[in-house]
Amino acid sequence: MVKSLQLRFLVVFWLLRMADWLQGPYFYEVYSSKTLNGVPVSLQFVSRLFLVGFGATGVFGPFMGRFVDNVGRKAGTLLYTLLYAFGAMSTRSNSLVGLLLGRLAGGLGTSLLFSAPEAWLVGEHQRIQADDRWLGQTFGWAYGGDSLVAITAGQLASWATTHIGHGGPTAPFTLSVAVLAVAAALILPLWKENNAQKPNDATSGASSSTKQPALFEGAMYIFVLQWPPAIKAAFQRASVAVPVPYGNIFSSFMAACFLGSTIFGVLQAAAAPSTKRHTSTERHSTWMLAVATTAMAVAATLGQQSIAWLIPALLVFEVSVGMYFPSIGTLRSTYLPEQYRSVIMNLFGIPLNLMVVSVFLSIQRLGIQGALSIASGALLVATVCMAALTRAATNTTHSE
Repeated sequence: MVKSLQLRFLVVFWLLRMADWLQGPYFYEVYSSKTLNGVPVSLQFVSRLFLVGFGATGVFGPFMGRFVDNVGRKAGTLLYTLLYAFGAMSTRSNSLVGLLLGRLAGGLGTSLLFSAPEAWLVGEHQRIQADDRWLGQTFGWAYGGDSLVAITAGQLASWATTHIGHGGPTAPFTLSVAVLAVAAALILPLWKENNAQKPNDATSGASSSTKQPALFEGAMYIFVLQWPPAIKAAFQRASVAVPVPYGNIFSSFMAACFLGSTIFGVLQAAAAPSTKRHTSTERHSTWMLAVATTAMAVAATLGQQSIAWLIPALLVFEVSVGMYFPSIGTLRSTYLPEQYRSVIMNLFGIPLNLMVVSVFLSIQRLGIQGALSIASGALLVATVCMAALTRAATNTTHSE
């Protein structure tokens, strides 16, 4: 029963993530290639389109979460495929309204992608009353495989620009629509609908366990926006004559993520049976966040002086990212009340979006070092929150 659930979830999850990853490499190029009223769009306009999608995720995310919990997690995942497909097809438009609506749809879809499938898996896991260790294993496989999916998507996106339709930067978005259609076709027969049930009793750590995503993921998005210019500046300081190999560096980051997910799986499997259901994930997550904080601090300081410090620091951070996603999925399954799972997951996306947008709008004043320093500070606070959760979980375990 568990194996069947894992198979039904993982195949669909990887397809959903593939559709998302396909759009990433050519986001800026597809919009910068547009001409509105006979005038080529500027980089500033592309940045504002990015903020429209990001802002929509933060503003409307809680409402989408409530929809998912009340109407159903399967329905929410299917709605993601529709919204993301519309957003992808809108890249063919040369209308300002069409482009804005597409980014709005993409932002709404993103809030569903990061809540509905996970909520569906946890709901099904609880319905069949499977042991908690299987859920951690599933999250480990999901995000370990996601790293490989990202690498594959990057190659497919490059291939699509010369082999699909008229080619160009819209081709990966067209391929994304096809992947979304396959995912939806599998969801319809393979996933049963599940809705939010009555809240369980394991909600005492909800506050600490949900502050971390806003802080860690905010730092992660700052990293996503800043690593290309950071490495370019490091190459220039080192007087490296060759172009920056962004594709190879991205693939290295994804390999580091895969390593992190693998480490999570090994640590979960090695945990003593008496701790598997209580504090093992909390303890591992505390150490992971401490390592991520240190790596980001090194990137923000020593990394701005030497590429020999910057690249290793960013790779170590990516290993932490690989550990983070299966860890936080496992923790949310334990601490978030089932009745409001998707709402809470999206609600804590608001401070995440505020942090990222604020840094994005202030980047000229902050610079690369300032942005990475803010990310490091956010990770430090996340580490403190995780340590508090670990302490509370340990005390609860000892009192039982």
